[in-house]
Amino acid sequence: METCIDGFPDGEFRDKVKESFNNGREFTSNALALIEKASSFLSALKGSQRRLLAGEEDNGGGAADPHLALAEDGIPEWVPDGDRRVLKGGGFKNNLTPNVIVAKDGSGKFKTINEALAAMPKTYSGRYVIYVKEGVYAEYVTITKKMASVTMYGDGSRKSIVTGSKNFADGLTTFKTATFAAQGDGFMAIGMGFQNTAGAAKHQAVALLVQSDKSVFLNCWMDGFQDTLYAHSKAQFYRNCVITGTIDFVFGDAAAVFQNCVLTLRRPMDNQQNIATAQGRADGREATGFVLQKCEFNAEPALTDAKLPPIRNYLGRPWREFSRTVIMESDIPAIIDKAGYMPWNGEFALKTLYYAEYANKGPGADTAGRVAWPGYKKVISKADATKFTVDNFLHAKPWIDPTGTPVKYDFFT
Repeated sequence: METCIDGFPDGEFRDKVKESFNNGREFTSNALALIEKASSFLSALKGSQRRLLAGEEDNGGGAADPHLALAEDGIPEWVPDGDRRVLKGGGFKNNLTPNVIVAKDGSGKFKTINEALAAMPKTYSGRYVIYVKEGVYAEYVTITKKMASVTMYGDGSRKSIVTGSKNFADGLTTFKTATFAAQGDGFMAIGMGFQNTAGAAKHQAVALLVQSDKSVFLNCWMDGFQDTLYAHSKAQFYRNCVITGTIDFVFGDAAAVFQNCVLTLRRPMDNQQNIATAQGRADGREATGFVLQKCEFNAEPALTDAKLPPIRNYLGRPWREFSRTVIMESDIPAIIDKAGYMPWNGEFALKTLYYAEYANKGPGADTAGRVAWPGYKKVISKADATKFTVDNFLHAKPWIDPTGTPVKYDFFT
């Protein structure tokens, strides 16, 4: 519903369309309330079980970036030794048997990813595995809703790259600018790069759009400027990924956990600022939100160039009324503005959002100068932070464990 409204330009017609959706939105909100009550009742009868819907809490890069450097094994140099051992010998790449091989140089069955997808059988058992050999693939790819349980792996996130340049300035809605769109449930990407090269002046330009439920992205690179990663909806898990961008470069309304990822701030236009996240929860009963755990924020060299005008950098802003973002056990540098967050528009969502931090480190982790919004909880207790671990927030063991993905279900410390 919100995506549909976003497709219309600002103006009287958009306002009328938005008004026409109000009844539907109210119906959805009422349905969520009913499901929430039913879930609570069942929980009381059966004890602890998966919480389908949750109410609001009471207490509420550039090439020079060292995090993009690859070791000889094709795994980023910054990946911890434990994860490296798993990636090299625990069921990835060398132990994957591809159904098809895509190779731009002609050494595979197909030269493009789209050719491989077009040849997929309508029915198959288990996971359908596509190996994308090293190369830059200039094509727009969609893993459709009918393509469930697809695994796509490459030779490394800076070696197997899908690239495009569609953008808002050239007349497309944000949703339609994506270079790569994952819709089919259970999608998994390993060692792949997703890129949108439109640049800061072209405004919204999505590199990766994800609508896949129970999707996993491991050791991937999402490279762009504004709106790089559209974590649109459903449950998503990101591990050891690098995401680069400027304005709202991780946005959407998914229930997404980013674990051990690097968010690299790039240089926007001189009259702009950087905002890492823009979560879009539209109803307080939605079990969605962004959790950044043991992540690192850094900057490409151009952003900190003393010869260029200074740029202000923020952790996030509320795209929708009940925006929810929790940053925990992460490294926040001094380049992040002391306020931490910036408003979307005036007082919008400042009372209804849920922003919180827990056990962060670094010169930018001091919350003394943070915003004084009613919805910002500053540093929450460990008990409250526990609600946002992978285990509790995504209930992900049944679908992450079978993939062999390195994951920390609780806290790192």
